[in-house]
Formats: sequence, C-alpha cells, structure tokens
Amino acid sequence: FPSHPIDQTTAKTAILFIQPQHNVTTLSPEGEVTFYHYGWKDSATILFYTFIAIILHAVVQEYLLDKVNRRLHLSKSKNTKFNESGQLCVFHLVSSVWSLYIVITEGYLFHLSSLWENYPHLHLRFQVKFFYLTQLAYWLHALPELYFQKVRKEEISRQLQYICLYLLHIAAAYLLNLSRVGLVLLFLQYVSELGFHIARLFYFTDENHQKMFDLWAIGYVFTRMVTLTLMFLAVGFGLARSENQGLDLEMGNFNTVLIRMTVLLLVCFTQSWLLWKFIRFQLRRWRESRLEQALRKKAAAKQPLRPLKRDSIGHHENGVLKAENGASPRSKKLKSP
Repeated sequence: FPSHPIDQTTAKTAILFIQPQHNVTTLSPEGEVTFYHYGWKDSATILFYTFIAIILHAVVQEYLLDKVNRRLHLSKSKNTKFNESGQLCVFHLVSSVWSLYIVITEGYLFHLSSLWENYPHLHLRFQVKFFYLTQLAYWLHALPELYFQKVRKEEISRQLQYICLYLLHIAAAYLLNLSRVGLVLLFLQYVSELGFHIARLFYFTDENHQKMFDLWAIGYVFTRMVTLTLMFLAVGFGLARSENQGLDLEMGNFNTVLIRMTVLLLVCFTQSWLLWKFIRFQLRRWRESRLEQALRKKAAAKQPLRPLKRDSIGHHENGVLKAENGASPRSKKLKSP
C-alpha cells in the first residue's frame, strides 16, 4: 500500500528527534562510511533524550532506590544524598563503560597522539556523536529534577555548580571539536565519581565503611593529575605545534592562541577548584574523626567502677553467709506445720 504523505511527514519529524542529524557519507576502502558533525538540529535530539532521561530517572528512583530507602530508614538529609548518589552511580557506571568502549574501539587509548593529530576533528562517528548528545541531555535533565525531587534550598546551589560545570565542559569539547580529548577526560572523571558515590552508598548502609573513601581519595588525586597532564599535552603542546593554525568556522578550526589559553585556564581553574573542595572534605572528615575519638575516650573515662553487690544482712565468703561483723547469722527455727 502506498504510504500517506502525513505518515511520511511524521516519520521525518520523528527521525529528527530520535536519530542524530547532520550526517555526511564518504567513500573509503571499506565502502561508504557515514560521519556526523554538529548543527542546529542537534537541539531537537537533545530535547528528546532529555525527556527520556527524566523517565529513566523516575524508573530508577521508584523501582530501585525507594525500595532500598524503606529498609534503611535514613533521615531526610541522608535520604536526599542517598538518592543523589544512587542516581549518579547508575549514570556514571553506564557512562564509564560506554566511554571506555568508544575510546578503545576508536583507537584513542593506545595512540595518545590521535587526541590532537589531524585537528579539527569535525567529522564524528555515530557512537561518538550520540554519546555527546546523550551526555548533554542527561545533565540538562538534572535541572528540572531539582524541582521534581524537591531538593532542599541549601543543596540546590551545590548541585547547580557541578551540573553547570559538566554542561560547560561537555559543550565546549563538542563545539570546539575537541571530542577526542573530551572523551578520555570524561572517562577519567566518571570513574572517579563512580568510586565516590559507591563509597557514599556503602557509608549510608553502614557507617563503619570508611576505608572506601580512602581508596577513592587516592584515585581522585590521580584523576586530577592525569587530567591536567593530558590537557597540557594535547592542547598546550600538540595543538600548538600543529600546522593547521587559525580560526576557520566553516572548517571547525579553533586552533588559536587565545582559544587554547582559554580552554587551558578553564580546565586548570576547574581542577584547582575540585582539589580545594577535596581538601576541605578531607579536613572535615579528619576533624569529625578526631572529635568522635575524643568523645569516646571521655565517655569511657566517666564510667564508674561497678561495686561488688552485697546482701543487706551480710556477704558470702567461701560459700558461707557472713554477717557484717564477720559472724555467721543464727539459723531460724522452722515452725512445725
């Protein structure tokens, strides 16, 4: 049967929202290969997957986190943090595995020079572009979730900070055609954050699980150092020595001194700010641990020694009941029935 024009129009509109747009087909020795670049139609795809992220957020909350919360009986403040860590734990786990798969299949892991060679990286494979679109959609969905989850006012500013930072860095890597460096850095960041949220979930279930925070602390500092090293290697040295210098919007080339310095300063500022927050977090944990130990010692010192229990008449000595003066009490005569 011939398709109706309305059905064709609906299908084209649906594809605009579901499938990444702005594709280019090129010939290669393997045959025709389709690449993608960014454009204004990406906003429709991001909007669609933002709604998908909201639905998945509700599913995880209702069928997983709420059931665990009923068993733990947490306070309201801990309940909010537990839900936050639970949602981010699922997202970071999926994103870490996904980004690692892309980094390996695209060959970025074993050829670090590919992070800056042949810049600008204007044409992306489907999996790379779809990854960036879903990342932007997820962090955009986190904004209305602040209202849906009824987050407390004192928590909104903290969550807004990292949401906006994620959106800024992911959008900058996508629009400046630094997608390869961005993929590797996102993988490192997500693995580090995954460790933190797993440690916090275990802490809420049992407060004796403190060692996982120590393991996360080591990985956190390592992630910050590797991030700065890769950014200076790729942007500060690799792109600076590239022959393709200058600003060309049509070719997607943003390899200028001003843009490179802006990107490096942005990353350095973000990493320094994260390290400062990390140091404050560790100092607070150390102070709380010292205070808890001091309170335990003080409570143990205040406990009096338990006196030996004695009977009102006397006390027992070698199985014999003795009076206070040391004499045995007189036995009472039993009355006859």
